[in-house]
Amino acid sequence: MLEPSPTARRAAELRALLHRHAHLYYVLDAPELPDAAYDALFQELQALEEAEPALRTPDSPTQRVLGRVLEGFEPVRHAVPMLSIRTETDTTDAGAQAFDARVRRELGLGPEDAPVEYAVELKFDGLALSLRYEQGVLVRAATRGDGETGEDVTQNIRTICQIPLRLQAPAGAALPAVLEVRGEVYMRRDDFERLNERQRERGDKTFVNPRNAAAGAVRQLDPAIAAQRPLSFFAYGLGEVAGWMVPARHSQVLDALAAFGLPVCADRAVVLGAEGLVAFHQRVAAARDGLPFDIDGVVYKVDRLDLQRQLGFVTREPRWAVAHKYPAQEQMTRLNGIEIQVGRTGKLTPVAKLEPVFVGGTTVSNATLHNVFELRRKGVRVGDTVIVRRAGDVIPEVVGRVPGDRPGYVSNFLMPRQCPVCASEVLREKGAIDHRCSGGLFCAAQRKQALLHFAGRRAMDIEGLGDKLVDQLVDCGLVRTLPELYTLGLAKLSALDRMADKSAANLVAALEHSKHTTLARFIFALGIRHVGEATARDLARHFGSIDRLMDAAEPQLLEVTDVGPVVARSIHTFFAQPHHREIVEQLRACGIRWDEHEGAAQAAPGPLTGKTLVLTGTLPTLSRDEAKALIEAAGGKVAGSVSGKTDAVVAGAEAGSKLEKALSLGVTVLDEAGLRAWLAGEGDGVGVVST
Repeated sequence: MLEPSPTARRAAELRALLHRHAHLYYVLDAPELPDAAYDALFQELQALEEAEPALRTPDSPTQRVLGRVLEGFEPVRHAVPMLSIRTETDTTDAGAQAFDARVRRELGLGPEDAPVEYAVELKFDGLALSLRYEQGVLVRAATRGDGETGEDVTQNIRTICQIPLRLQAPAGAALPAVLEVRGEVYMRRDDFERLNERQRERGDKTFVNPRNAAAGAVRQLDPAIAAQRPLSFFAYGLGEVAGWMVPARHSQVLDALAAFGLPVCADRAVVLGAEGLVAFHQRVAAARDGLPFDIDGVVYKVDRLDLQRQLGFVTREPRWAVAHKYPAQEQMTRLNGIEIQVGRTGKLTPVAKLEPVFVGGTTVSNATLHNVFELRRKGVRVGDTVIVRRAGDVIPEVVGRVPGDRPGYVSNFLMPRQCPVCASEVLREKGAIDHRCSGGLFCAAQRKQALLHFAGRRAMDIEGLGDKLVDQLVDCGLVRTLPELYTLGLAKLSALDRMADKSAANLVAALEHSKHTTLARFIFALGIRHVGEATARDLARHFGSIDRLMDAAEPQLLEVTDVGPVVARSIHTFFAQPHHREIVEQLRACGIRWDEHEGAAQAAPGPLTGKTLVLTGTLPTLSRDEAKALIEAAGGKVAGSVSGKTDAVVAGAEAGSKLEKALSLGVTVLDEAGLRAWLAGEGDGVGVVST
């Protein structure tokens, strides 16, 4: 047998490293590498595989997202049927007691016999899935289907970073020849809210709940689109197994799956008898609202596998397991009023003030109505009887009104013209859904987010000023505006909880260091809506002075490269607020300074001056930030979307819809070599990707 080449050995080493660090990051939530270091390893492996395609293996981390769009899903026959378990209809403690009584009766146990041991777990509200590993490598993923036959969704499942493409071999043990892992695909609540927020901003249909969103992503025919939907996974059982000694207890099976590198929910236990079941059901009910994902109950399983076999099945349900659910999640109540809540980004959300109603185990008196257009679509008005749902178990929402005659005419709810928190003007951009407060830095509701943005690495770069510290500073009243950051001293900071003298000194030094910045960074740090880094640089180049920018009218702003009517209006509105001008002056008084002539210096023409490029996919040797910096240093602009005005799209591996749009519009497509040629000022056409 030939010895592997040094390149092959390095590729294998990189795969092992990337698998290990992905497991630490996605499954254990204990990363050991910064993102940049992980990206460097990934790009090195990618470059090796590009140079020698034979090195590319099915379990390589570079194969997470495959490009082929499916015409349909192939059927998969389950070697071991994926059966459902019985649901206990009584949601009280009596439900747990009834299950234990049935198990004891079936096992022939009397009052004098020891209590039965149960493995207890959460009942995830997602989509059941079967993962088939052969010799430790993921070869297929299938949905439950009808229990006997499911659908092959392997390509989509490979996009879920929590699911290992190759199992870890426990110390001193071999991987099973075949291991079918049963589990649940789900979507975290925070991921679901962000997904729906993106849908609303694009004017697309929102998802009803995390389960529907997860199921839709799994059954998406285009894996590139599925990769954009944030999915997670928990393993909870076995299907077909070959070449592995299955442990004697279900709880030990779960421990073994975790040792193989599979994500297994930590909220599980082994309990004794009915008392243990009741205690677990109650404990989870109390903690349910604080979970990061949806559950609709808990699951009880007899822990010993030999007793499971003895108990067997009734029809197609196991006698040894049951799902014990919680109360219903929808109820009817009266809508007494509608108030406005201002979010940390300035978004105004109408909130329903309800006649208190018990929904899903808690009393609800407030519920979100999302936005005025959703409110109109649902036809909801004050005084109506409405249906309330515990959306995500944390954010109750009004689903709609109960049909029926209103007692009389009730006018539609109108959004306020002034922010209820700071009295600044409320604006809604043309074509947008959300109304927003224009108060920005002045608005108390937006203060924390404004501080975090201001301190960001690409803004003022104040190292050490993170979420928890900002929460303390604002909640204690130490910082109400951006300039007050620069009045913090050692004494004030050292008095905060968990703030040691050294940490306080480091933050004071970081604040002092941040005073030496650039005009572009300062403009970006102000957090003007629609003004990103590239636009901030364009504004700095064009005006060269913060005073000229603040005094610019909309027609003057439209003269700036790639500043359109929406952005111009946003900038003009921001600086039209007297409190924003005052904050700028106070920041300058604190000592923040930059070269007022930097705009002219940056405006020197380069080989890409006047050109707009779009980046998509992963380049062999350049990170996204590195490529962007090179383009901008050469005078070019990096845009986030492709249009007829785009001069070129730089496409790397796993390029998605941007590449497709570029091809449909006839926009030039470059690989990394082509980009480097353009940066060097060489002729168009060099390094153009063949289409």
